[in-house]
Amino acid sequence: MSDSRDELLTRVLGFAASDGLADRSLREIATGAGTSHRMLLYHFGSREGLLTAVVGAMEAQQRAAMTALAETAATPAELMTGVWRAVSGPEVRPFVRAFFEVFALATRGAAPVPGLTASWLDDAERAGERLGITTDRAMARLGVAVSRGLLMDLLAGEDPAEVDAAHDLFVRLAG
Repeated sequence: MSDSRDELLTRVLGFAASDGLADRSLREIATGAGTSHRMLLYHFGSREGLLTAVVGAMEAQQRAAMTALAETAATPAELMTGVWRAVSGPEVRPFVRAFFEVFALATRGAAPVPGLTASWLDDAERAGERLGITTDRAMARLGVAVSRGLLMDLLAGEDPAEVDAAHDLFVRLAG
């Protein structure tokens, strides 16, 4: 019985959460997910296609977390801080590394990822509506860019307390 694409993606996400993907070959990822590299190629086309699917799944989960946080957040600042905590924790860093690998591929045209930022902006608008505010797309784009830059600092080994302080400052300046 062959695995479905969704089943494989779920297993790859589990492997990525514990072992990361950025420096893994397709064969290593397949072994870690309990499948063959041929099955991954069949369902995802290439290592880049697999990474793009992983990033897409994680981004969707993180945007869903933002939407859920908007239900309970009292202010935009509370929402921004909650989203930052959800995307910057040590448990999601393997996915953040994969995101930046896919992002680098996209900048070279090797693995275009349509809507990589637009989907965040659309969901931020919906989150803003739940908070009763109108979201400025340019400010939301700036927030995404600042968060991505700070995530790069974390991955490069910068002091998490200093990076969090920089995000807190951005939240205050944006408010």
